[in-house]
Amino acid sequence: MQAEAQTWSTALFNSFLAAPLDAFWSALGVAHDSAHPWETWLTMEILVVAIILVLFAVLRARLSVDNPGKLQLTFEAVYKFVAGQTDDAVEHGRKYTPFFGALFIFILFMNLIGIIPGFESPTQTAAVPLGLAVVVFLYYHWMGLREQGVGKYLLHFAGPIPALAIVMIPIELISHFARPLSLTVRLFANMFAGEKVTLTFLALTFIVAPAVFMGLHIFVAVLQAYIFMLLAMIYVGGAVAHEEH
Repeated sequence: MQAEAQTWSTALFNSFLAAPLDAFWSALGVAHDSAHPWETWLTMEILVVAIILVLFAVLRARLSVDNPGKLQLTFEAVYKFVAGQTDDAVEHGRKYTPFFGALFIFILFMNLIGIIPGFESPTQTAAVPLGLAVVVFLYYHWMGLREQGVGKYLLHFAGPIPALAIVMIPIELISHFARPLSLTVRLFANMFAGEKVTLTFLALTFIVAPAVFMGLHIFVAVLQAYIFMLLAMIYVGGAVAHEEH
């Protein structure tokens, strides 16, 4: 990464923490710029995690049953929304709500941070949606195996008609391995395009148009976080569903 293309946060990391990450990438054999091993998507992810941790620390300190504040009410509304969506998509879904809620909030914050001048949405870099997609892929398969057992879960890939198993198994395998790609492309493409459109109109106009496109950017950020979470719910729901239901 070229120094002139860095955001302030990336420059800060490269100034003080370049050596540890350079050693880590070198140990893994990953090609990188030794002088600037930190890339913007990575520093932005770390910043988002830090913001979320601080926010929830403040929220926990202010939790109140009798007099909930605006922050508590906001996150209670988010929880109820995610829990309701989980109930609709997954059998006995409440035990999966923490995962879906964390996924939604993390993606939403990463999508929205790019609106702030001097920051950049990590999700407009393909590596970030890909990482999230792989996590979802591994999670729903693990939940399916844990819920149904290895044998019963693997039978899902054969389809409902044993005679068609030889056809269904390759189709199901291709379908499942295509899911991470689909999740990655959908989130990456929408956030990359939205970010570029917003920046273009911010550079060309002054007040009204930037406000409109920033509002559109917020809408896209929320929508894409929701769609990613919803697809994860559908995948988990399919993996843990019992045939008798």
